Amino acid sequence: MWVTAYFSLRRSGVMDFMRHMPPPALLSALNRAELEALLAELYVEVAALKQTVAELREENARLKGLKGRPNIKPSGMEKGTTPPPRKQGKQAGRGKITPRVTVEQEVIRAEIPPGSIFKGHEPFLVQDLVISAKATCYLRERWITPEGRTILAPLPAGIEGHFGPELRRFVLVQYHQGQSTMPRLLALLRSVGVSISKRQLVRLLTENHAAFIAEAQDVLRAGLETSPWVSVDDTGARHAGKNGFCTQIGNAWFTWFRTRPAKSRLNFLDLLRAGHTDYVLNDAAIAYMRAHGLPAASIALLVACPQRRFADQATWMGLLERLGVTALAVTPDPVRVATEGALWGSVQAHEFLRDAVILSDDAGQFNIGRHALCWVHAERLVHKLDTFNDQHRAAQTRVRRLIWDFYADLKAYRLKPGKRRARALRARFERIFLGRTGFVTLDRLLARLHANQAELLMVLERPEIPLHTNGSENDIRCHVTRRKISAGTRSEIGRDCRDAFLSLAKTCDKLGIAIWDYLGSRFKLAGAAIIEPLDHYARARLRPA
Repeated sequence: MWVTAYFSLRRSGVMDFMRHMPPPALLSALNRAELEALLAELYVEVAALKQTVAELREENARLKGLKGRPNIKPSGMEKGTTPPPRKQGKQAGRGKITPRVTVEQEVIRAEIPPGSIFKGHEPFLVQDLVISAKATCYLRERWITPEGRTILAPLPAGIEGHFGPELRRFVLVQYHQGQSTMPRLLALLRSVGVSISKRQLVRLLTENHAAFIAEAQDVLRAGLETSPWVSVDDTGARHAGKNGFCTQIGNAWFTWFRTRPAKSRLNFLDLLRAGHTDYVLNDAAIAYMRAHGLPAASIALLVACPQRRFADQATWMGLLERLGVTALAVTPDPVRVATEGALWGSVQAHEFLRDAVILSDDAGQFNIGRHALCWVHAERLVHKLDTFNDQHRAAQTRVRRLIWDFYADLKAYRLKPGKRRARALRARFERIFLGRTGFVTLDRLLARLHANQAELLMVLERPEIPLHTNGSENDIRCHVTRRKISAGTRSEIGRDCRDAFLSLAKTCDKLGIAIWDYLGSRFKLAGAAIIEPLDHYARARLRPA
């Protein structure tokens, strides 16, 4: 009824007249026709507003269901360019199970009728696990010598504190390799009969582990001294309630993690010093400063400095202040460039990465020394490029096919390198990445990738390096899992222990050493295998034959 009245009043012109009327001071000043017209208009406006609210609620619910990042599937270039394995007749079966422990034999007798003939035994192997709590009270003899000195019988080897080495090994394996959370690990220990508090469990995970942290540092030094290449990556990491970053450095034989507040090039160079704190002015440092735009006058002052090695950051910054470098207001920041150069000089002075290649995903902080880029990340830029018509999609598909074919030939080159094949591959690279597709955005991307030619084609000079950083991404997943289930660390020692044990667990896995055996050797458990320091194994694997 009100809608009918509204449209009748609108046809009569009353509504247009009221729309231009100033609002009345009192509704009582309006006559009946004007009040009816106003009420009809308000009803229509309320209905329209209800419809708008309903549409907005529906849109809001739809948007809440969307994920933050676009759903872009992996390109599959690495898997798609790997030839399928050759079929070798009949596939081998699972094979015989060989337990890693001593097999105990138990004879099971059968009920037989009289006159049966014995035909031997039929073996049936069963593996089992025994988990139980054990408490031992050591009654230590105490003697007083004639001189008045007290002698107390020593505890057995491996006993440190009120929790035995088997329990300590179990806790470390479950937390770091098993990726268990603290509450669940605590509940598991209590359920099997261990009387332990949360604080005591935290101490088992964080206290008296300086030797493990030092061994992880030694593994890094061994890798940097002897590796022909390392791949690097980083991921987010929470510490002390603040966002930070965990950097991974490793290759096929070792892995090392370190969490810091930032992921700048200064931070990465500091990590490459592998625990050393000195700053060095040598040829490598001066060459770095020149290549990165440090003013010639500042370089001359540093070259003329009689002191070449500086023990720590305070000493180094004191030199820059005396030379007036800190007072310069130019771009790039001379203090940063000079410090990066001195850090790179320290890396080279300790004979780290002497001729090694650093393989990365094109993050700027990793572009140091001999640098190579990941082809999977490069192709991903083309794969995830937005297209808007059939012409764009056809150009993208054509370029991706060319890159896939080129990548497959690079993989074949690694197996059988040669100068002639290298020249042919360089020429193909030029044709692919300098071609014009008619898709402007794609052409700009190809030109950008062409500018990285030296790093993308580093494999032609060093065929031993991988074409991708998949190894680093696989390594860093354990840290991502730890972050998801435990958020972050609070104390400095907790952060260092987490990074060290994740590094050692990954390195053991790459060297074919069970982390259970490794910890048993370190805790001097009876009957445990003898595991040498992991850097010895890493050096043996990494040292050229």
